Amino acid sequence: MAASEREWRTPTKKAKFIVYPGTDEDPRVADREALTLTTIRSHDQYNTTIYGKNDRYRGITGRRDVVFVNERDLSSRGLKHGDLVDIAVVSDAGSKADERIMHNLTAVAYNIAQGSIATYYPEAHVLVALDHYDAKSGTPSYKSTPVLLRASPTHEVPRRLVETADL
Repeated sequence: MAASEREWRTPTKKAKFIVYPGTDEDPRVADREALTLTTIRSHDQYNTTIYGKNDRYRGITGRRDVVFVNERDLSSRGLKHGDLVDIAVVSDAGSKADERIMHNLTAVAYNIAQGSIATYYPEAHVLVALDHYDAKSGTPSYKSTPVLLRASPTHEVPRRLVETADL
């Protein structure tokens, strides 16, 4: 007697649903400015071995010091495509960023979900603490790290981005 036959082996003979708490209930993302960082790999990368600096998936060539950001997220922070930015991890305490920061990444306006950003791994390993993982699955937070995105205070001139239809 399977669930496909709509027979439930519970005392009430009814299905039981468990509602998972939403991301708004995660204390690490209490700061409304927080974005969710995911780490990505390029097409010429196998795990942490990088065979080249070109990413034909996303139209980036010759570099990996970029962060992909939804254009609305850039705009709401007073930033634009090509700006130099820093990424700081949101601390467990809430709104203060701790010492895990990536400096001087070039912001790439990209078709990514609003509220999310992506950058390359292993370069972004500095942002992911070893003790941050999903409590139920044990999955490391490489795909879901709350971060803050800010204009970099540096005076460096950003390197030219390759123009593609996706950018």
